[in-house]
Amino acid sequence: MPKEPAAKTAKTTKAAGTTNIHIGIGGWTYAPWRGTFYPSDLTQSRELEYASRNLTSIEINGTFYGLQKPASYEKWYQETPDDFVFSLKAPRYATNRKVLADAGETIERFFGSGVLLLKQKLGPINWQFAPTKKFDSEEFEAFLKLLPASIEGQKLRHAIEVRNDTFKTPEFVALARKYKVAVVLAGDSDYPQIADITAPFVYARIMGTTDKQAKGYSTKALDAWAERARQLAAGTTPSDLETFAQAPAKAAARDVYLYVISGFKERNPAAAMALIKRL
Repeated sequence: MPKEPAAKTAKTTKAAGTTNIHIGIGGWTYAPWRGTFYPSDLTQSRELEYASRNLTSIEINGTFYGLQKPASYEKWYQETPDDFVFSLKAPRYATNRKVLADAGETIERFFGSGVLLLKQKLGPINWQFAPTKKFDSEEFEAFLKLLPASIEGQKLRHAIEVRNDTFKTPEFVALARKYKVAVVLAGDSDYPQIADITAPFVYARIMGTTDKQAKGYSTKALDAWAERARQLAAGTTPSDLETFAQAPAKAAARDVYLYVISGFKERNPAAAMALIKRL
């Protein structure tokens, strides 16, 4: 018989008394996690069930490559705790195109594919752009106008992950704030790190895990990211992160979604759980 999932469900952590910090990984199906993160005798069909009781969020990557079936969203909803949250990577067909203003049909098809079946477990949508995509104010504003604030009464949250240094400008930050989309904070990577707070929530992806550390990161690095998460949840930007525009005049508590992504992937669950423990 397969081992039962952990009896204690990882709880979404609170900061500043009013905001949530969600911490997780990208996806949940990865063979090297079997026998390390997942018990060796756990059946593959129960991996999401197990992961969702040891983490507080997961970023679904499969949606970047193709539409998922409504039945899949329903299944994911049923298998996870009530306070669990999924973030979704938006389809690449919407962002990897020459004319972003033409992405409307792709965006509409994505939201009509069953995404809303996640109900209250639907977190932010991550619109990831290729490193070759450069900042053009008019073009990006046309794209941001296509992102729905809500559908069928369900509010939506959007994050934009840009990977070209041309976005490191106050003009881009101002544009993101205008449409209340979060600029993905890329940590410990070669991608541009833009830590400006631009939305009522923060979306961070940290990518520095290594095989030299049992938990992916050193104790010092884990402590640092836990403290950054606390500060971001309180509405302030940590002084050791790079920003490109003036901070908002008034700090406000906000939700934080932090994912341990890439790096030495085998260690990512351990790093995420170590952060949850610190918070």
